[in-house]
Amino acid sequence: MNVTLAVKQYISKMIENSGPGMKVLLMDKETTSIVSVVYTQSEILQKEVYLFERIDSQNRDNMKHLKAICFLRPTKDNVAHLIQELRRPKYSVYFIYFSNVISKSEIKALAEADEQEVVAEVQEFYGDFIAVNPHLFSLNLQGVARGRSWEPSMLSRCTQGLTSVLLALKKCPMIRYQLSSDMSKRLAESVKQIITKEYELFDFRKTEVPPLLLILDRSDDAITPLLNQWTYQAMVHELLGLNNNRIDLSRVPGISKDLREVVLSAENDEFYANNLYLNFGEIGTNIKNLMEDFQKKKPKGQQKLESITDMKAFVDNYPQFKKMSGTVSKHVTVVGELSRLVSERQLMEVSEVEQELACQNDHSNAQQSVRRLLQNPRVSELDAVRLVMLYALRYERHSSSILPSLMDELSRRGVSERYRRMVQSMVEYGGKRIRGSDLIAPADAVAITKQFFKGLKGVENVYTQHRPLLHDTLDQLIKGRLKDSQFPYLGASSLRDRPQDIMVFIIGGATYEEALSVYNLNRSTPGVRIVLGGSAIHNTKSFLEEVMSATGHSSGGDRAQGSGPYSNRR
Repeated sequence: MNVTLAVKQYISKMIENSGPGMKVLLMDKETTSIVSVVYTQSEILQKEVYLFERIDSQNRDNMKHLKAICFLRPTKDNVAHLIQELRRPKYSVYFIYFSNVISKSEIKALAEADEQEVVAEVQEFYGDFIAVNPHLFSLNLQGVARGRSWEPSMLSRCTQGLTSVLLALKKCPMIRYQLSSDMSKRLAESVKQIITKEYELFDFRKTEVPPLLLILDRSDDAITPLLNQWTYQAMVHELLGLNNNRIDLSRVPGISKDLREVVLSAENDEFYANNLYLNFGEIGTNIKNLMEDFQKKKPKGQQKLESITDMKAFVDNYPQFKKMSGTVSKHVTVVGELSRLVSERQLMEVSEVEQELACQNDHSNAQQSVRRLLQNPRVSELDAVRLVMLYALRYERHSSSILPSLMDELSRRGVSERYRRMVQSMVEYGGKRIRGSDLIAPADAVAITKQFFKGLKGVENVYTQHRPLLHDTLDQLIKGRLKDSQFPYLGASSLRDRPQDIMVFIIGGATYEEALSVYNLNRSTPGVRIVLGGSAIHNTKSFLEEVMSATGHSSGGDRAQGSGPYSNRR
């Protein structure tokens, strides 16, 4: 159950199938992202792929000495571009791979266009999703809902993405969905429809316990995406923004030219892989150790390269040294910038209050803390609004709620009307009326005692008390206690045994905090393998956009286009 490996194997297979010789990889906007997340350019270059082109690029040169490997989503546009390409081929031979099911009629149209007989093969390789971590995938879609219903093109794209994950992992699952969400039920039915229609594709070897697909709705837990994060990957996404493993550092004061955009990929960066889920304090220590290690290996200025052996040793170690030097400067820059933002925006104080709002039930303390921070000029506009949102969700129906007065406080601070409107939108999106689960449990004595002991274990825990709702949902599911009344099975059958292979998909987007929960559950529960996916991976900013577009207050923005309906398999 490793989505990164599944996509890597598809791409390796495509390149292998085309045989020896120089190749061009022809992709579209989405498959470019799908490939770039799992492979670096230098890795693909080693496989004799010397050119990367977009199918929609008009000014490509004729290069008859190259073989073309086409990896495309089966959209109407891509098929049209491919037909044009085959009518006037620029390369010697074409190996065509679609990332999902393509219809017979489209295959026929391609065959008719191939008058020069340059197509060697056409196949479906189901890598129709972004493999972010081995147990985490995304569809990079923003704005999937209109109110409580699907944006129609998004339902089709999510169905395609989800069925391709199932095919890539070779799973034909039983499906459970969140009853309180009509969107969950629609997606469950849509996926089931494809499994039934393409039954030959889903004819995998039966396992003793069938795999399970669980479909959830983001609006059931609007608190998790609003919290500041303290583990490396989550923190980078929250404060700097991770887009297909890339971070834009161009706004960092005094940044050097070669660090304006950096790639953080656990596949190719050992330090990142080892620190992905560690908290900020530990990362600081590890960066220091990395620096010291680097200093030791650094070629000394006065080191004499007298003999041929000395020179050979230096040249042999140089690529290692250069790679290490790149890793060190990259992580020192990233951690330095995180550190600057934490102190500039006073995120430790902000985060402490966020955690108190998310995990504790003490209204008088909470209102004082929020008020105090709203009056602090160093707290950013975004952080001020997020605190008020958390307060609004937490104490929505509290008899002495001070929400109106907090909204006045935001006005006095000069917070823009757009941000202030978002508070109401957030309650519309994920308030008590909408939620199917008990996101905010009444604080019982046991929970309070647990909280108290948690607090004693050290300062770190003040910032990481919160556990996403997903953690408890999966915990119940693994123990066989998840209520059918809240998460029914689609169809008549249900699982009698504890599930082993679980795929979870969150409509409206997942978060890196939830990915951390899944990572920990995978490690602590032998025999259980969980993969998490979402229509996107959110930080607070992208989540606010999602909420605004769902509640009809969106400021526009790009929409990823889903392709047309499915047709029969050839």
